[in-house]
Amino acid sequence: MEDSPARLLRTARLRAGLSQRALAERAATSQSVVARIELGSTSPIWETLSRLVAATGFDLHTQLVLSPIIGSHMLEDVTRIRSLSPEDNLAEVANFSAFVGAVRPA
Repeated sequence: MEDSPARLLRTARLRAGLSQRALAERAATSQSVVARIELGSTSPIWETLSRLVAATGFDLHTQLVLSPIIGSHMLEDVTRIRSLSPEDNLAEVANFSAFVGAVRPA
């Protein structure tokens, strides 16, 4: 489950043992800004959330995670791929590498 900015900020602040006012002072903002974010009435931009979380002594990290899509055509390819000979498997890897190299930004 993905955490909302409100939950992330509140959790970081409480784990740091800070009041909203103390966090606001550390982050050079107002207590009302912290309160509005924690209540979910406003959604901060990434830089603001990161700065506020950093003021609690924590770092904010993100990660992209591929989630399987039920009914995806890619799942149909698994049987074919598993049945490939070692040589054909290497050819698939070479083709994929060429594709990634072509689409990767310079």
